[in-house]
Amino acid sequence: MSKCAKLKIFGHVQGVFFRDFTEEKAKELSLTGWVRNMPDGTVEALIEGPQDLIEKMIAYCNQGPSSAQVDKVEVEWVEPEGCEGFEVRD
Repeated sequence: MSKCAKLKIFGHVQGVFFRDFTEEKAKELSLTGWVRNMPDGTVEALIEGPQDLIEKMIAYCNQGPSSAQVDKVEVEWVEPEGCEGFEVRD
C-alpha cells in the first residue's frame, strides 16, 4: 500500500543542489512526488511509495548532498496525492 510523507528540510539547503539530489534519490528508489524551495529558506518535498522506501528517503534527506548542512527534517504523514513520477518544482 502506498504511503505519503510531506517533508520540510531546515538548514543550509538552498543553492546546494538539494532539489536535484532529492530527485535523483527518489528516482533510484522508484518513489513519486515533488520537491521545491520555499520562500523561508527551507526545502519542502512530498514523497509517495512504500513506507520502508519513504523512510530510506527521509534518511537521505537528513544527510543531504555534501554541500548542504541539514539541521532537521520535519515529517508529516499525509494522504497520497497520486503523483506520477518525481519532479522538481519552482
